[in-house]
Amino acid sequence: MTKTVKAAALSAVAALLLAACGGSSGGGNTLVISTDLPLQGANKDGNDEVNNGIALYLEQVGGKVTSADGTEYTVELKYYDNATAAKGTWDDAQCAKNAQDHVANANEIAVLGTYNSGCAKIEVPVLNQDPNGPMLMISMANTNPGLTKPWEPGEPDKYYPTGKRNYGRTIATDDFQGMAGAQFMAQKIGVKKCLVLNDNSTYGQGVAKAFADNAVKQGITVIDNVAYDMKQPSYQAIFEKYKSQSPDCVYFGATFDSNGGQLVKDKVAVLGDNTKVKLLAPDGYVGYPDFDKMPEAAGAYLSFAGLSADTLIAQGGKGAEFANSFKDKYGKLPQNSYTLYGVAALQVVLAGIAASDGTRAGLTSAVLGGSGVTISAADSVLGKEIHLDPKTGDTVALDVTIMQETDGAPKTLMPWAIQF
Repeated sequence: MTKTVKAAALSAVAALLLAACGGSSGGGNTLVISTDLPLQGANKDGNDEVNNGIALYLEQVGGKVTSADGTEYTVELKYYDNATAAKGTWDDAQCAKNAQDHVANANEIAVLGTYNSGCAKIEVPVLNQDPNGPMLMISMANTNPGLTKPWEPGEPDKYYPTGKRNYGRTIATDDFQGMAGAQFMAQKIGVKKCLVLNDNSTYGQGVAKAFADNAVKQGITVIDNVAYDMKQPSYQAIFEKYKSQSPDCVYFGATFDSNGGQLVKDKVAVLGDNTKVKLLAPDGYVGYPDFDKMPEAAGAYLSFAGLSADTLIAQGGKGAEFANSFKDKYGKLPQNSYTLYGVAALQVVLAGIAASDGTRAGLTSAVLGGSGVTISAADSVLGKEIHLDPKTGDTVALDVTIMQETDGAPKTLMPWAIQF
């Protein structure tokens, strides 16, 4: 039978003890839920907001969780940074170290993250082989399909060497995001020829491929799918190379911290602004204030593999209630669309603890075994039932939103109904 967490069950949890940005007091019946996000570089502000949202929700629901065997636990939060100052974004070595640290922290039961799919592909196999696990990871932001379903050779099985799944996500994947973006650009904007660039990362290659494949199906000519080097000081030569083919659309399969600012500037300098040659970027450009403030970003379209923060707030219910309490504490409504999806990931973990024996293995089995766990629409901060397919870990909600940069901020144009 599916286990549903009701508001009464959540509100019964009492007195939260939050660990100060990193530490766990340990001892007694303590469970640590961690976050694993890049807290340096261009996305620092966005991920600080995600952490603030998760901390606030824990404060609201209390901090004593009773597992299915009747044991009462105190819940603490620990923040891990997977970025380095040298890179200004997530770092392979830091992700590998964090994974080992998660396993070594005896009281830690689950990880909320990562932000970048490439980092998750490093961490998930380590957590999967935890002798006391597998240890559960739930992401609010990973969208690369290969983490959960066949995509590139060997995926997803190579991330689960034990043969058991320990990873899930509350957000839709890039195959759906690419499909929605291509359908929108063809049907609503009417573009005919698109140049696709990718940052050669796991995420960038995946979302670029998804867009390009679906653009062709929509009758759009894909001029090329070009990998660019994020360390280059200029990309004007790339745009000059294709200018003679008269693209009316450019798609960036990338994150903004892959030198996205320079990429946007050079696109506008060579091909024209975003009213002349349309720019569409995926959710790797969402949540970056530096991008929003760029004059060259004006008019750019963005896709987000979920429902945007303003949509979730406008629909009322628990999402709006939480957003208003966030404003009361932090002075403004959530700006980052991943914030509420981070809270949703936390809701899944709390539901799993309540349905388990309070161990790593037990929690993973509760969330990704049997019929899994379900957060009712009435209790969900996403305004709809939250349920991860226990066989894959993917959310059953295939939401994608189209936004546009307007007056220095992304404004929601519409949730896109994907056509299969």
